[in-house]
Amino acid sequence: MKVHVLGSAAGGGFPQWNCNCPNCDAWRRGSKRFRARTQSSITVSGDDSNWVLFNASPDILQQIRSFPTLQPARSLRDTAIRAIFLMDAQIDHTTGLYMLREHRQPHELWCHALVREDLSSGNPLFKVLAHYCGVNWHDVPLQGDGFAMPGVPGLHFTALPLISNAPPYSPHRDRPQPGDNVGVTILEPATGKRLFYAPGLGQMEPHVWAAMQAADCVLVDGTLWTEDEMIALGASQKTSRAMGHMPQSGPGGMLEWLDQLPASTRKVLIHINNTNPILDEEGPQRQALTQRGIEVAYDGMEINL
Repeated sequence: MKVHVLGSAAGGGFPQWNCNCPNCDAWRRGSKRFRARTQSSITVSGDDSNWVLFNASPDILQQIRSFPTLQPARSLRDTAIRAIFLMDAQIDHTTGLYMLREHRQPHELWCHALVREDLSSGNPLFKVLAHYCGVNWHDVPLQGDGFAMPGVPGLHFTALPLISNAPPYSPHRDRPQPGDNVGVTILEPATGKRLFYAPGLGQMEPHVWAAMQAADCVLVDGTLWTEDEMIALGASQKTSRAMGHMPQSGPGGMLEWLDQLPASTRKVLIHINNTNPILDEEGPQRQALTQRGIEVAYDGMEINL
């Protein structure tokens, strides 16, 4: 199984266009301790030829250009993206679908029914795309033995509900329902290798922890370092968990959970907000992660399982 990180930042990317937090300001001043990042998305393949795209960020065209494997050039109009999986209905995970509207046939799009509902009403992306390429929608089950994706050989997918938050245009905003936000285990049956992917995770639950423990690699929510990060900066009145993201530090934070995983588990943080001090590659927070064996995803990062 091959995993390519197309984008590793949270919504707005890094640096965020209108932000002058210490991180964004340092990058603009030319600091070599920071690297720019586009908004979070990964692509995964079991055979190096057929790929599933997880989330379509507003930066998708730049991300595809940066990874030529997704354009095999076998015909006049071509792509190696055989399916698209949406983890939620957030703008930073779906807007890129507008950029992919020139497809010659409907996109094979997988998401939970609640995500489809939000993208058909509050943010009517499905309706707009119907005037262009359209989509073949596939429901993502949250129970059972998982599913395969036609056109994406060698991989098996199992989705599970996460406690996070729905987008502002959803009727479930601040009242999350199972399916608003999902995580996914990707299994390669030929090798038995497993990746657990959850860029939005607000609370640890037994079924989520079980999936993480069973994985060879966890690629999980790294949005904020502290619970009050946005409040302390004056950027928001919401805590990390209220935004739907478990902070890394503090009691019950992501680091406490990752520390309990086996030493053989590869641990990677993704969906990193522009304010998060772990973006400083020489800062104490990054050093704390390194000492724990925890990596920070970056655009172009490749994970081979």
